[in-house]
Amino acid sequence: MDNKVYIVQCKDYNDIEDKTSTLINLMGGMERFAKHDERIVLKVNLLREARPEEAVSTHPSVVAAVADLAKAQGALPVIADSPGGGYRYTTKTLDKIYHTSGMHQAAKNAGISLNRDTTSKPVSYPDGLLTKHFDIISPVLDAHGVFNLCKMKTHLFTGMTGAIKNMFGVIPGLSKPGYHAKLQEVQRFAGMLLDLAQYVSARLTIMDAVLAMEGDGPGTGDPRQVGLLIGAENPLALDVVASEIMGINRAENPIIMEAERRGLTPNRPEDIDVIGADLAEVIVPDFKRPQTSAGRFGLDLMPWYLRMMEPLFKTAFTVRPRVIWHRCNACGACIEGCPMEAIDLVNEKAFINDDKCIRCYCCHEMCPEEAIGLYSGWLYQLVKPV
Repeated sequence: MDNKVYIVQCKDYNDIEDKTSTLINLMGGMERFAKHDERIVLKVNLLREARPEEAVSTHPSVVAAVADLAKAQGALPVIADSPGGGYRYTTKTLDKIYHTSGMHQAAKNAGISLNRDTTSKPVSYPDGLLTKHFDIISPVLDAHGVFNLCKMKTHLFTGMTGAIKNMFGVIPGLSKPGYHAKLQEVQRFAGMLLDLAQYVSARLTIMDAVLAMEGDGPGTGDPRQVGLLIGAENPLALDVVASEIMGINRAENPIIMEAERRGLTPNRPEDIDVIGADLAEVIVPDFKRPQTSAGRFGLDLMPWYLRMMEPLFKTAFTVRPRVIWHRCNACGACIEGCPMEAIDLVNEKAFINDDKCIRCYCCHEMCPEEAIGLYSGWLYQLVKPV
């Protein structure tokens, strides 16, 4: 893969067709990525049931625009994803999320299919440095190629969710918590994501950064107008550029740091050829980071003398998920998504057992009622990054 990342400014989704065409033309044209009669999976981000204006999912207009260009080459695009770990991977779940997210209308407008095949298959990946076996949703395995249509968002566990993290959606719904349970350290989780992205090997990656998400993403952060479409063949290069735009220090981005440790390139902005815009001019200076910071939930950013006391002050050092009881309707999404079975229903409200909690924030990510808040320990408040 090359080291080129392409940026096109797009103020709002009204211009998305023209801007998407401009982006693809900069990259050499859709004929480089899709051929006649090829089945192309448009791997979107459909974390949970959310409306387009919430900036949780890839915007449907971006998906439709890419689909139109692929169809013009005679390809057969299909929209597919497996939602987050709190959702069972069923046709009922998919149809519900397709409608709310606007994917149903996008497919109708573009004249393409929505995936309803909820089977998955185990695959072997001997080249994986950390993970050599995956369970992958069937539409991805059956496709000739995959387009990675990700969303620019912050992430409480991995700092940001972009091109590499979006590939986690090829793991079927309730299988996802198992990966969190097994890979509790964020760097190991990042290593799994890199293995997974290399296995899937998307032909094309486009990031929807027209309306991004800042703050406590990826499920309940704040929408933020950024006004960009970003494309690349190399998803790692795209994530490096997106991280710079979001103002996330590379030391706080576990995926980039793990890529550097593995010798994967490019992992620094100076090694990337940015085409279409000046990177310095599109950086968002006040982009809000999540309350947590990647790298053992922010503990790596603390002074060395405080890190020595980590075993004693673990609770004080971290940001804990906590149920906002008046919002909780006992839907069970947090229970389904918790990899450690740390959540139960008590008096018809969710209750989090802090001793079992590993701070993966899956419950916060998956709650459709925004009933999981975040509580910063007193010591974290004292020394947290600005």
